[in-house]
Amino acid sequence: MLDEFLDKKICVDFGTHYVCLGTLKRIDAEFLELRNADLHDLRDTETSRENYVAASVATGIKRNRKRVILFRRDIVAVTLFDEIAES
Repeated sequence: MLDEFLDKKICVDFGTHYVCLGTLKRIDAEFLELRNADLHDLRDTETSRENYVAASVATGIKRNRKRVILFRRDIVAVTLFDEIAES
């Protein structure tokens, strides 16, 4: 299913306090690789996950990683950036 997300901007939600935004470049059984990514710890701000993601849709992804590898077992949801509902 994730093949259709390759080379597109996505939002990755985790069951923890993290959210990751970036371009999906590779997938395997255990990992996702994102490029030009924003790996954000929601504990660093008072903003909710929904508001942080909505602001990123409006203003663009604030890249803080050229490349990040994510463990699939930690992921709760993956959404195409273009399909995130505006508040």
